[in-house]
Amino acid sequence: MPSVLDLRRRIRSVKNTRQITRAMKMVSAAKLRRAQDRVIAARPYANMMREMLGNLTAAAASDPNSDSPWLAQRELKRVDLLLITSDTGLAGAFNSNLLKGAVKFFEDYAGAKVTLTAIGRKGRDFYRRRNYPIAAEHINILNRPTYKDAAEIAKEAIRRYRDGETDGVFILNNEFKSVMTQKLSVLQVLPIALEKSAEPPKDYIYEQSPAEMLESLIPRYVEVAVYRAMLETVASYQAARMTAMDTASSNAKDVIDSLTLHMNRVRQAAITKEIIEVVSGAASAAE
Repeated sequence: MPSVLDLRRRIRSVKNTRQITRAMKMVSAAKLRRAQDRVIAARPYANMMREMLGNLTAAAASDPNSDSPWLAQRELKRVDLLLITSDTGLAGAFNSNLLKGAVKFFEDYAGAKVTLTAIGRKGRDFYRRRNYPIAAEHINILNRPTYKDAAEIAKEAIRRYRDGETDGVFILNNEFKSVMTQKLSVLQVLPIALEKSAEPPKDYIYEQSPAEMLESLIPRYVEVAVYRAMLETVASYQAARMTAMDTASSNAKDVIDSLTLHMNRVRQAAITKEIIEVVSGAASAAE
């Protein structure tokens, strides 16, 4: 049975840990606010870009003279996957869910050659330990994600698709819903896979042909999609980390209460034992 001194040391250690988890929760809460603001600001632009591309795609597809490579439907024999994870842990099941989603993606495209681009240390380390070839890795860019970083990643994906090195480009990340909820997202960015809408496409008057406009807008669309996915992942990570640290602090409190109760019982037992020894000694002396 541990002594009172050992229990006091354990309680002091757990209290120090709780202080650290509380501080990490506060840091994550501050970072979450900034990340959430950036996500909310980026979503309208990305959604409008996607809606505009839907109308352009419909217009270009209806043009018999259009031979845009962005409209060509290829069999997905070679696929690029942009996997976005965090660089650090302590966020509960955040990265585990992403890696499970990546494993499922590989299973779904088992008949295709999947080229992996790892954005974030956790995804890179996971596939490096399994000796899976990683075409490119981008580490420590999610602390402060910039549009420039996203543009560089998108530029390489566009080049590979344009040169025929891949038949499709997908982004796998966590989409921020709320502090308690993050949704796994798999988005196909190339070739353009836009949802069918019940509303007919808007009849714009184009100064250039729709195919020429697609040529100019597709790179920007892929850049925005990558940038938004990075922002969504950062916000989701900070939310998951804040929740995990809050749970850890709560668990630490429960452990402290349990240890304190146990220590009091041990101390009470020791005091009772000493009293019994004193009384027994006094009784023996009186005899």
